[in-house]
Amino acid sequence: MIPRYARPDMVAIWSPETKFKIWYEIEAHACDAMADLGVIPRENADAVWKAKDVEFDVARIDEIEAITKHDVIAFLTHLAEHVGSEEARFVHQGMTSSDVLDTCLNVQLVRAADLLLEGMNKVLAALKKRAFEHKDTVRVGRSHGIHAEPTTMGLTFARFYAEMDRNKNRLEKARWEVATGAISGAVGTFANIDPAVEEHVCKKLGLRPEPISTQVIPRDRHAMFFATLGVIASSIENIAVEIRHMQRTEVLEGAEFFSMGQKGSSAMPHKKNPVLTENLTGLARLVRMTVIPAMENVALWHERDISHSSVERGIGPDATVTLDFALHRLAGVVDKMLIFPDNMLDNMNKFPGLVMSQRVLLALTQAGVSREDAYSMVQRNALKVWEERLDFRELLLADEAVVEALGADAINEKFDMGYHTKHVDTIFKRVFGED
Repeated sequence: MIPRYARPDMVAIWSPETKFKIWYEIEAHACDAMADLGVIPRENADAVWKAKDVEFDVARIDEIEAITKHDVIAFLTHLAEHVGSEEARFVHQGMTSSDVLDTCLNVQLVRAADLLLEGMNKVLAALKKRAFEHKDTVRVGRSHGIHAEPTTMGLTFARFYAEMDRNKNRLEKARWEVATGAISGAVGTFANIDPAVEEHVCKKLGLRPEPISTQVIPRDRHAMFFATLGVIASSIENIAVEIRHMQRTEVLEGAEFFSMGQKGSSAMPHKKNPVLTENLTGLARLVRMTVIPAMENVALWHERDISHSSVERGIGPDATVTLDFALHRLAGVVDKMLIFPDNMLDNMNKFPGLVMSQRVLLALTQAGVSREDAYSMVQRNALKVWEERLDFRELLLADEAVVEALGADAINEKFDMGYHTKHVDTIFKRVFGED
């Protein structure tokens, strides 16, 4: 990861210092449990805790690993330098490297999920605030990028809120699913270590014991975790793309906040570009690219291989750091976003009255006109609005067949904007559960 798209709290979770501290806690708690079982002397277990305030020397561990070519052995060697070789001789008893590596990874993923959930809460709060602020701000809805029927800006924010609320629920489940640890030995049979050790370590680290592991924790758990991050990233992009479209010059219904001194272009001083939401679109791609490798990590040889290891060293920090940054950036964009209600009405009236075409169509069918004839009657007038920018209502009032079927009063009644917003309160109650 690069500092430009990273927040310190999430970066810290993946630092070598944090990793080695978690490794230490796993080993120390395991020693405590083994001492309680009478497997190792209590004084040796207690001696391990002499290093509880130690800041492990990353450079020294790297120096040892350069010789041992094994990261866990390098750490254990360095730990013995602090605790004493004799006192540390029971550390890692009956354990295998993956007991430490996998349990640590899941601790890091759980901590990362907690930070991501904080970010999602900020996004949800911003979306909710803007939804209620613009609950009744009418704008034209679009399908295929083309004017469809009226909606409200509040409904736009509300649907994004509902989507992100679903994502929060998914992430909570993914957090729960990945919150397991394994201290089960070489092929997961507990042959050389009591299952009670695993239970103790997991309890101390806020995890659940993995019901059945091999030499690794099953990677379907991790695949689901990263897949969830990918879905969240896609939802971020969904919101970002909508904002980018709203900021287009010919639309300009909303825009990113443009601060004093900000420059939009090195060449054109007039530019105000949606750079933050364009950035979010790019960051979403980075998160999603971690999903397929995580899924490919599920299939390992027999009880384990390490084809997954190099992948996870990259995608663990990459996906969580990037998504964390994106969530906080999105929350800021939504919170400060500029909304232009007058432009929304101007856009809707570029083709005067055209958005009411379906209501007229339905009225004609209810008045006894066949659907095929009604569609033809409405479309011939609608096309004139497209081609000549005439007023749709005036065209209908001048169309003898339409007037004969509906009457002038009924035609005029079909252009009431409130018809399209009458159920906004119902939708809001469904989304927010509030009166």
